[in-house]
Amino acid sequence: MVNKTLTYWGAAFEEDLININVGGLRRRLSPSALSKFPDTRLGRLLSCDSEESILQLCDDYDVSAREFYFDRNPGFFLYVLHFYQTGKLHVMDELCVFSFCQEIEYWGINEFFLDSCCSYRYHERKLEGRHHTWDEESEVSSVDTSPDEISDINHELLRYSRLRCGTARKRLWLTMENPGYSIPSKLFSFVSISVVLVSIATMCIHSMPEYQRVDESGAVLDEPVLHKLEYFCISWFTFEVSSRLLLSPNPKKFFKHPLNLIDIVSVLPFYFTLLVDVTAGSDSELGNLGKVVQVFRLMRIFRVLKLARHSTGLRSLGATLKHSYREVGILLLYLAVGVSVFSGVAYTAEKEEDVGFDTIPACWWWGTVSMTTVGYGDVVPVTVAGKLAASGCILGGILVVALPITIIFNKFSHFYRKQKALEAAVRNSEKKKPEEMESEQDSEVLSESSLGRGSPDRRSLTPGALPAP
Repeated sequence: MVNKTLTYWGAAFEEDLININVGGLRRRLSPSALSKFPDTRLGRLLSCDSEESILQLCDDYDVSAREFYFDRNPGFFLYVLHFYQTGKLHVMDELCVFSFCQEIEYWGINEFFLDSCCSYRYHERKLEGRHHTWDEESEVSSVDTSPDEISDINHELLRYSRLRCGTARKRLWLTMENPGYSIPSKLFSFVSISVVLVSIATMCIHSMPEYQRVDESGAVLDEPVLHKLEYFCISWFTFEVSSRLLLSPNPKKFFKHPLNLIDIVSVLPFYFTLLVDVTAGSDSELGNLGKVVQVFRLMRIFRVLKLARHSTGLRSLGATLKHSYREVGILLLYLAVGVSVFSGVAYTAEKEEDVGFDTIPACWWWGTVSMTTVGYGDVVPVTVAGKLAASGCILGGILVVALPITIIFNKFSHFYRKQKALEAAVRNSEKKKPEEMESEQDSEVLSESSLGRGSPDRRSLTPGALPAP
């Protein structure tokens, strides 16, 4: 019967109603209404003259009942009926913009037919979906953590099942990585935070003159107690980073994680300066190299960043700054423009008064301090024009600084909830057996591979639905 001209399109076909069944929703349409839009899917049914051409447009059909079956969204079909009745298409709010585009493409309806009340909203949502705004583009797709990230965590934990003493290593690694994993992990986190704070306090106390000793040559010596505390802190930090490296499920990824790099940087300056002191002598004997050693000693202040490993808020802050470079760039641009403009105005108004506005570059310092509302007061205008310029600079600075704050705060809240969700996912992963985790990943792979391969369900042809050959 394929490609055979059908004889059941009678002469009175255009006068009779035809039945359209979409997902169980049955409606009757007149061929005259469909013929107004011959390029649509239902309109093209009128020109079909073979079984093959009909099945290219619908999923099944019954000639005797003059009924065509479509396995599509029955809710959207009501909007299609309204289109054939009025010639205007309206947006279905229950569908996302991509599903709506797929539906109208299936029915052969051009978006040109959208009514004026829905056209602007549709195109706006379509542009937002294709080209994310500069705020949304740097965020993750949802407030909750991404399923891919949870899957990556489970995949990393599965590595322990193939390692020697994998269960013990997994629990030790989770104890060191996740402060909320168990009571021992909370104790370990408390000890680690205490050591970091002691190390920072030791460095600060060492800079105070009353806790410094000077030898005969005038070199500054460490206080014995502070010196021992420093060695204890370094020993703990070395134990921490080496244990994490040995227990890590993936050593290659270990050196790519920012928190692990912070741990390494926090201990390297000590060993570098120790090596220099043992091999080359004191700082006074090294000349310029001694200054480099002093810089490395100052790098101990970066140990405070180790607190981020035990604080969800600090990790969220780091993620916020990482994903807010556009906002920070816009803020710096606004500040640079404002400083340049108001510095020029202040220079013009105050250059004759000898109050520190001698050159425009000298006015940049005043403009930066004023726009950021710091106001040191070391340089102040004295003329009326200069004070007006300063007022505009301060007010403009308040507005400029306040503009991106809301966006940055929203991102911080987003990443804070995401970090909490990831921590909960790690805790819950311990409750699952390796076999369950493997079965979940297998099901994810199967579901991904099945996408795009399914064909729409067709209704089985009933006996007598087709004409006899």
